[in-house]
Amino acid sequence: MVGNILEEQTSSGLDLESAEMAIRSSVHRIGAVALEKIVNADGGKSAADIECSAGHKAKLTNYRTKKVITVLGEINVVRAYHHCPACQEGVIPKDSLLDIVETQFSPGVRRMMALVGAKESFDSGRDDLKILAGVSVTDKDVERISEAIGVHIAIVAEKERQIVLPENVIPLLPRPKNLYVGIDGTGVPMTKRETVGRKGKDESGISKTREAKLGVIFTQTGMNKDGKPVRDENSTTYTGAIESKEEFAKRIYAEAMRRGASRAERLIVLGDGALWIWDIVKEHFPNAIEILDFFHATEHLVEFAKIIHANNKTLRDTWMALYREQLLKGDVEIVIEAMKRVEGKTPEIKECLRKTIHYFETNRLRMNYAEYQKQGLFIGSGVMEAGCKTIVGQRLKQSGMRWTVRGANAIIALRCCQQSGQWEDYWGNRSAA
Repeated sequence: MVGNILEEQTSSGLDLESAEMAIRSSVHRIGAVALEKIVNADGGKSAADIECSAGHKAKLTNYRTKKVITVLGEINVVRAYHHCPACQEGVIPKDSLLDIVETQFSPGVRRMMALVGAKESFDSGRDDLKILAGVSVTDKDVERISEAIGVHIAIVAEKERQIVLPENVIPLLPRPKNLYVGIDGTGVPMTKRETVGRKGKDESGISKTREAKLGVIFTQTGMNKDGKPVRDENSTTYTGAIESKEEFAKRIYAEAMRRGASRAERLIVLGDGALWIWDIVKEHFPNAIEILDFFHATEHLVEFAKIIHANNKTLRDTWMALYREQLLKGDVEIVIEAMKRVEGKTPEIKECLRKTIHYFETNRLRMNYAEYQKQGLFIGSGVMEAGCKTIVGQRLKQSGMRWTVRGANAIIALRCCQQSGQWEDYWGNRSAA
């Protein structure tokens, strides 16, 4: 077969790409034949009677063939079929052994599908599988398998959360010096039925998104030569979902405990001004150092400056630079007093004054930036912001996308698993879950 390809290429002038793709296809076909023989080496034989999952006797009735798409191509798998009279259900041990229960795709193909499905649109993933791996599936196949594996990852994580409590955590790693917990939320575009009855922020008043809550945990090595804090390489793990504050609180608490929050010398929580974030911190991390993300605070200064100096860019920039510096020094009271001196000439300015002053007064104890920097701590949640973009934005907010909660949460679980460096562990242990 390969010889014929080489002969044709030599006689007509070598086209390297065509030759390598043709040889790959031939090798895959040869590999599929070999794989089919290995898988069916037992002839599908099985004991006459076996136990079903309920402990009843299931009798061998016949042998059935199943087509399975593998990374080498389609193969036929011969399996013994047993029937349990008590349960009135079939039992096929070989499907469990090969990890092909209720699916036509091998574990290797499902792994590929989940990888591409987590990183790009399902139709793009389908195309990439065809080009890069020579595996032909539909975009619906990629969607269905990606979602199924994402749901399973979420189930495994939920089981772990049930047992990860301070008294159950075994300190396998050194005690963290500075352990950071970052919390944020970002909107995910949803199908209409997922937003029924929810109020939106635009003029229509109809919500088009649901909030995905995301948490990030990382540790700090120390300081660089410029006196800036340095994050431990490969220390970052993510967790998140579209869920209630109460559900997310359990999620982030368990992940923090797993990472050593109960043993950390210092636990630092970074977040924006959302009240739900600090409600979680108050309940689950009462001894943590609370830091309002400096860049989020400066965004409020920028918006305030734009309102009060809408027609004078020079004044706007000067005001912004002055009070940003005061904020960086930790002089939040000076910033608040400056805002209170501004005259509310219009309803818009009055409302901006009210909201901004309330924001700074509410979070004043989380804005001691000079002291945080003196202690060598991060004052910005750049890792969290990057996480929102990487985990959610890049995949779930592409043009025209609309998600169900189940589908979005499955992809979030997939991406959190992969971005946290846990994919290989999950895949190696998935059958035990």
